Amino acid sequence: MSAPLYIDTAPELAAFVTAARREHRVGVDTEAASFHRYRDRIYLLQVSSPTQTAVIDPVAIAAPGLEPFGGLLADPQVEKTFHDADYDLRVLDRDYGFRAVRLFDTRIAAQLAGEPAIGLAALLEKYIDVKLDKEHQKADWSLRPLTPSMLAYAAADTRFLLGLRDALEQRLTTLNRLSWAMEEFKQLESLRWSGPGGEEETYLRLKGAKGLSPRSLAALRLLHRWRDTVAEREDRAPFRIIGNDALLAVSRALPASRTDLGHIRDLPSSLARRHGEALLDAVQRAKALPETDLPRLERRPRVHKDPGFDARLERVKAVRNRIATELGLDPGIVSGRTTLEAVVRARPANRTALEQVGEIRRWQIDVLGDALLEAVR
Repeated sequence: MSAPLYIDTAPELAAFVTAARREHRVGVDTEAASFHRYRDRIYLLQVSSPTQTAVIDPVAIAAPGLEPFGGLLADPQVEKTFHDADYDLRVLDRDYGFRAVRLFDTRIAAQLAGEPAIGLAALLEKYIDVKLDKEHQKADWSLRPLTPSMLAYAAADTRFLLGLRDALEQRLTTLNRLSWAMEEFKQLESLRWSGPGGEEETYLRLKGAKGLSPRSLAALRLLHRWRDTVAEREDRAPFRIIGNDALLAVSRALPASRTDLGHIRDLPSSLARRHGEALLDAVQRAKALPETDLPRLERRPRVHKDPGFDARLERVKAVRNRIATELGLDPGIVSGRTTLEAVVRARPANRTALEQVGEIRRWQIDVLGDALLEAVR
């Protein structure tokens, strides 16, 4: 394979895509900067055909100029290989409205092959004896110009992907599981971006939030809103303004003064000095709220299950676990809890009825079907 190309103009991209299409398969990856920036967006696109790798700069190329790449993703004559395609496909939809078909995901393939380590670096080292450099694992891909070593690092993510894809396909063929993988890959084509929930949901998702009192929850809501405003203004990842543990600690303590802030163990003194006034202001406003305006966690209504539901679910899980052990697979790969619960609720009497359970795949019916039917009786 020749040296990687750096593409930052629309004509160069169009020429590369034309050549790549003739080879009928490419490896694809994206790089964002959510570890550094508030605005999560794609800052690099990496594409490798069997003979050429390109690192594409979508910041330099105006959106209409990226259409050839979108066309490549949508071309059913060209197979696209990703490693862990889920996030890449969602952000490609979010940022450009691009949709991909005819996919191969090396992470899913590795899971179905029973690999204990499914990270890209571990798989490349095992299957094709390539060791990836981890120097830029947490790089800020929004920076320009990118250094030669950053470009080389980005190119390596797809440069060897097709070789790994071929090795995993052979492994799955040997195990008679390739059809399982192909069914999973087809499901990826329907992935779309769905944005995060509103502010209320966001601050409540912080680990530990649900253990706070209503007054402390009010403080957390205001502190979270303040952090988000600062992060957006400075275009920095929110945790780089102040971490979640510190936000929760301030919300829990409800400090009244800078002295009180200094006694909060999980709040670094540097942050207390830098943001003390803003933190105390948010807490004071939370303290001033009337009881009727305090946020309260709504308990989910209890789902009334039939008396035998739990017993049948345990039988189904036991069947799943036994078969997963026989196959050398993680139980969650053979079937997740959501699918098992759907089967138990439906209580199918035969395979035809089992096929109507929306969450279940054909390959799962082949592997688990008779045992599941017996377990839900």
